[in-house]
Amino acid sequence: MQRESVWDYPRPPRLEPSSKTVRVMLGGEVIAESSRAYRVLETSHPPTWYIPKADIKMELLRPTRKSSFCEWKGQASYWSAASAENAAWSYESPNASFKAIQGHLAFYPSRFECYVDDERVVAQPGDFYGGWITQDIAGPYKGGAGTSGW
Repeated sequence: MQRESVWDYPRPPRLEPSSKTVRVMLGGEVIAESSRAYRVLETSHPPTWYIPKADIKMELLRPTRKSSFCEWKGQASYWSAASAENAAWSYESPNASFKAIQGHLAFYPSRFECYVDDERVVAQPGDFYGGWITQDIAGPYKGGAGTSGW
């Protein structure tokens, strides 16, 4: 199997569509499932997956007051589900180069059960960027102890 090195990912990050099936679950319930997701690929980070709202059970999520800013994507809004507070985020008005993820949400795999083509995802250390680690991704990954200066 050919593994992708996160050190080959670009900066600024690249956005790419994926036909892989991604699934997000909480407490045994499917929150989202899609084969129309986008991956954001950025140097030293495992991919972050953005799922279209049309493929998410939005009635199970509620917006929160939290926000953050990304120099590449713009202002992020956060979402909670049951006991998973601020566990998903979206860019409701992303910058032009990331317009394709408008109307999509990303989920922290540390707070949900996340899958790519039925493979259980491992969360990026420290929840940094909410990256999804699968067997076809190779690190080391930014986010763990001692990596903030990379």
